[in-house]
Amino acid sequence: MNNDRTQGAWEQVKGNVQKMWGKLTHDDLDVIEGDRKLLAGKIQERYGIALDEAEKQVNEWNRKH
Repeated sequence: MNNDRTQGAWEQVKGNVQKMWGKLTHDDLDVIEGDRKLLAGKIQERYGIALDEAEKQVNEWNRKH
């Protein structure tokens, strides 16, 4: 799924994102609005992991969904 499609389908996938990364708040998801870089940044922030690891998780999740 490319970034445009991610943003367009964001309302539909927010629940799946929150299931995967439960530490993300509703406010986080509203700010992210489907932007993969913002998603990775918020994952990094909430989980205390490296940005490249967060991006890897987002890419793996994106391939599955």
